[in-house]
Amino acid sequence: MTETSKIITPQLIVGLGNPEKKYDKTRHNIGFEAVDILAQRWQTKWQENRRFKGQFAEGRSSTGDKIYLLKPSTYMNRSGESIRSVVDWYKLSPESLLVIYDDMDLPLGRLRLRLSGSAGGHNGIKSTISHLGGQNFPRLRIGIGKSQNATVSHVLGRFSPEENKIVTDILKLVVDAMEMSLKEGVEKAMSLYNSRTIAAENQSKNKG
Repeated sequence: MTETSKIITPQLIVGLGNPEKKYDKTRHNIGFEAVDILAQRWQTKWQENRRFKGQFAEGRSSTGDKIYLLKPSTYMNRSGESIRSVVDWYKLSPESLLVIYDDMDLPLGRLRLRLSGSAGGHNGIKSTISHLGGQNFPRLRIGIGKSQNATVSHVLGRFSPEENKIVTDILKLVVDAMEMSLKEGVEKAMSLYNSRTIAAENQSKNKG
C-alpha cells in the first residue's frame, strides 16, 4: 500500500430487506439479519427513525469506532431514499457507507466484498446507486444461491433447516469481516474473506 492509498473503513452499515413480518428470515432479508447480529454484538438498540425512514442504531463497534446501523423501512426497491437521508444528515461520503444484501449469483456459504460496482439486477442496490448518484460505495454480498423455481418465490422463500446451519456460520463470518473492515479497512477484509466458503469448510469437517 502506498502512502497515498487511503484505508476505507465503514461509518454507516446498512442491511437491505423488506420491513413486514411476513418477510422475516426470507433469503431476500439476509441483509437485515446481518445488521441485527452486528447490533447485538455491539450492544446497540434499534429505534424507529422517521427522518431516516428506517430502523436506526448508533454506538461503538468492538474496535471502539463510532458506527451507525440502518435497516430501511421503505421496501427494497426504495432503499436508496432511506440511505441517502442518513448520508446527508451525517454528511458522510459514499465510500464510508457499506451495504449488506443478498445475491443469487453467489452460492450459499459465500461472501463477496467490493469497494464499488453495478447493481447486478438487485433492486435495493439500483435504488441506492440512483439516490447516491454513483456506484462507488462498498458492499457485502451474501450468497443465497439460485433455484429451479421462479426467482421471486426463491428470494422471498425461507432457508431449509440444512441451509440455516450454513446461514448461521456465514453470518458469523459477516461479523468477522465487518470488524476487520473497521480495524484494517475494507480492502484487507476483502483479501481475507472473499475466498472463504462455509459449505466447503463444513463438508471437510464432516469428513474428518
